[in-house]
Amino acid sequence: MRRQSAILRWSAIVLGISSWWFLSSAQGFAQQGIPQGYVAKNIQPISYVDMEPPFKLAIQEVGGRWYLYMGHLWDSTWSIMDVTDPREPKVLKVIAGPPNTWTLQMELEDGKMVTPLQRKTAIWGGDESKPFEEGFLIWDVSDPVNPKRLNHFKTGGTGSHRLGYFGGPYVHLSSHDLEGFTGSVYQIVDWQKNAEVGRWWVPGQRRGEPPDTASLHGPPYVVDNLAYIPYGQAGLVILDIKDATKPQLVSRLDFHPPFGSTSVGTHTALPLKGRGLAIVSSEAIRFQCDEPLPFAGIVDIKDPKNPRLLSLLPVPVPPPDSPYRNFCEKPGRFGPHNTNHHQHSRFVDHNENILYFTYFNAGLRVFDISDARLPREVAYFIEPTPGKLANRRSPANLARLGCTSCTIAEDVLVDTRGYIYLTDSNQGLWILRLSGG
Repeated sequence: MRRQSAILRWSAIVLGISSWWFLSSAQGFAQQGIPQGYVAKNIQPISYVDMEPPFKLAIQEVGGRWYLYMGHLWDSTWSIMDVTDPREPKVLKVIAGPPNTWTLQMELEDGKMVTPLQRKTAIWGGDESKPFEEGFLIWDVSDPVNPKRLNHFKTGGTGSHRLGYFGGPYVHLSSHDLEGFTGSVYQIVDWQKNAEVGRWWVPGQRRGEPPDTASLHGPPYVVDNLAYIPYGQAGLVILDIKDATKPQLVSRLDFHPPFGSTSVGTHTALPLKGRGLAIVSSEAIRFQCDEPLPFAGIVDIKDPKNPRLLSLLPVPVPPPDSPYRNFCEKPGRFGPHNTNHHQHSRFVDHNENILYFTYFNAGLRVFDISDARLPREVAYFIEPTPGKLANRRSPANLARLGCTSCTIAEDVLVDTRGYIYLTDSNQGLWILRLSGG
């Protein structure tokens, strides 16, 4: 009853019954001068917004104006920012999400925005004894500043961490702790009918099967009738979803061991349709490289039945005169996290020869992958050390690791105008642009 009453109060908010659903844009958001102390090669900072740290990003252009949508890591909110003039970005609206719930990602396509909901765990500032929401919301964003909620699908379990939406009725989910399963599995949902269509999992995830540690991180990425899935310790999984009710395994390419963290061996799978390639990477988890080498590589997927690794991205090197020999000696996590992922969007840069990747304490790295056998780094941007702690993990734990003010580059999005949006979970929003080189 306690959970039901809390969720009913939140439902009233998102339906617009409460006048404080849309919070004032003046609360805690301020454009300021560009903070000094950053280190860059061939990247120019355009502006910086001091705000509650954003995490994942999506963008659209409507009527000649550009709107950036942000999910936040520490607060259960979404923000909408006008970035038509990237030198003068303006937060237009903040939307309250359900309490005790991660609202950190969104996908945007065909005038619809899909936002997953997941229980926020204690290490990320949640209270696992309190109510939360799960599943995903879908919104009409044809009015870009006033999203209209269309539906709420409930996955059950603890919700969805990442999802892919490519238009039409289907949403492709990484759904966690579904009844009868362990970890996260692949779920296809028809949002218009508010019903599950299909499901796929690695043998051993269903209770009663010989156990397997695989768990889908996501998001699934769909091109034509194939789903490319970064399935954690199970590596890259390619499924045929022509019949969405019965996904069929096409192939699987393992990476862990030897690569990747012990929990997110494969984090991202991004097919580059025009080149028959996929970018596949793990996620660095432990501080100061206390785990197997996180990787980011280029995979040949021209024959989906036989994917093969072509190359690994070069390991980023600290800039000259750094006080550390390598990024493992710098406080925090080091390794790949997110790339310019929304290649399905017509508002996102589609250059398949240039790759943008966040690397936690190594900032944003940019690679020329025109030669898939020999990728090379061509630019980077490392944020200045923040002067305050926005990261709400245990302060004692962070202090023990020497990370009370780490730089933590999280997500990157590049629009078709060439502007780069960079998030850091200890800072606000950076807007950048390639320069020179």
